[in-house]
Amino acid sequence: MTKYITESTEYLQKKGFDNPEVGIILGTGLGQLISEIEVIAEASYNHIPNFPTATVEFHKGKLIYGILAGKKVVVMQGRFHVYEGYSLQDVTFPVRIMEKLGIKTLLVSNAAGAINLGFKKGEIMLIDDHINLQGSSPLAFKGVEELGERFTDMSVPYNHDINSKIEAIAIANNIKLHKGVYASVVGPQLETRAEYRMLNIIGADAVGMSTVPEVIVANHLNLKVAAVSVLTDECDPNNLKPVDIAEIIAMAGKAEPNMITLFKELIKTL
Repeated sequence: MTKYITESTEYLQKKGFDNPEVGIILGTGLGQLISEIEVIAEASYNHIPNFPTATVEFHKGKLIYGILAGKKVVVMQGRFHVYEGYSLQDVTFPVRIMEKLGIKTLLVSNAAGAINLGFKKGEIMLIDDHINLQGSSPLAFKGVEELGERFTDMSVPYNHDINSKIEAIAIANNIKLHKGVYASVVGPQLETRAEYRMLNIIGADAVGMSTVPEVIVANHLNLKVAAVSVLTDECDPNNLKPVDIAEIIAMAGKAEPNMITLFKELIKTL
């Protein structure tokens, strides 16, 4: 993997990706942030050596480098998922590339379902902790110790200082921000009523199909991490209705401006 990381990094450096400070992963339906960036360079995933290719129709599949809120950033416009047939090592490979390019902080967004019935769709949840229900770990491969500590500590996976700043920004900008636990499942099917009840019992406030693998690898690489979920639907097992994916994407787009404000104002302080 070291060879692959070097090849991908050198390709991007030649394209003009020069020492970004912050990495950002944009989740499903969350692409508006790109319009806020002064773009300096970009690369399609299918042109980057060793990179997976996004297969979900609402994920663009580009790595973008530029200036946001006065800082150099590298942004994943579209991410990878286990449900697309990728391994957890594939899903998290871009995080290793961003770290090699120079980032010290990783900001992650996702679209998620609200398990906590006190949370409503269109609102945002700051992830304080997570539950990995994807069945494996992105660190479970031979040679991982060459890239970082095999037994990575996960007692504080999300940086307390950054989370405190995000909470203060939300208050200052009158943004309703919940804080809670995110459960990551494989998907791509959505959950049954019984699964929603189980998730509630084990302490999840929101559920999605991403984020946790990337956060594990970011911690493996000693990056500071923060993540937010844009809540796109309410997962009430006693009143469950069929989910409309188009409606989920539309709800993500509606809530996204608040997420952009949180990220932009945060980056100014880093």
